[in-house]
Amino acid sequence: MDYKDYGNTLEPSFQKNAIAKQQATFISKVYMWMSLALFISGFTAYFTANSPGLLSLMFGTTGPTFLYYALILGELGLVFALSGAIHKMTLGLASAVFLFYSFLNGMTLAMIFLAYTFSSIATTFFITAGTFAIMSLYGYFTKTDLTKFGRILFMALLGVLLAIVVNIFLNNSMLDLIISVVGVLIFMGLIAYDTQTLKNIGSQINSEDGESYSKIAIQGALSLYLDFINLFLFLLRFLGSRR
Repeated sequence: MDYKDYGNTLEPSFQKNAIAKQQATFISKVYMWMSLALFISGFTAYFTANSPGLLSLMFGTTGPTFLYYALILGELGLVFALSGAIHKMTLGLASAVFLFYSFLNGMTLAMIFLAYTFSSIATTFFITAGTFAIMSLYGYFTKTDLTKFGRILFMALLGVLLAIVVNIFLNNSMLDLIISVVGVLIFMGLIAYDTQTLKNIGSQINSEDGESYSKIAIQGALSLYLDFINLFLFLLRFLGSRR
């Protein structure tokens, strides 16, 4: 084999390694943002749950107050803003909106400390973290194209949301259990799907454009953050010990 042939043999391998490194760097940045948001939400939820004044403002004595529902609406607005208009924001604004969203979500999540014991919340969190890690690793390393499952998972999620609304009126414990199990399976699938999607994005974007690169990483972190939180909440529905 002459030097020309030797060089041609190494070039694809070199390109493959460069792409793999680019993907790993991008995913690491996504995980960093997601982990920071989870820490803020967890700390805020615990602090709020142990602040009688805040709890009174949010839940009162008869149930959720206007403030609680205002926070929920505020969260939805921030999610839509990050999902649809993040590229029109500066990096500083996008970062602030994402972290503020995780703070608001932490406040609303404080209600789980009122409904479940601390030990069952902690246990469920670690189970969620382990499940997330397994499914994210699967999504990152699998050779199977998960694109085709995206629409199926989205449609299944819509079905679960509809079932939750219906069960508010039916209050059927068996249906609630089924919803919880299906919800867990859906978000396990979404974790793998979103991870693979982000890995593919990581091989296509230009890391030299620092601002756009970071904003896309924040957007990806939001997707995985939502997957984690929803998986945790669905697991808590049948693993948590109620007070």
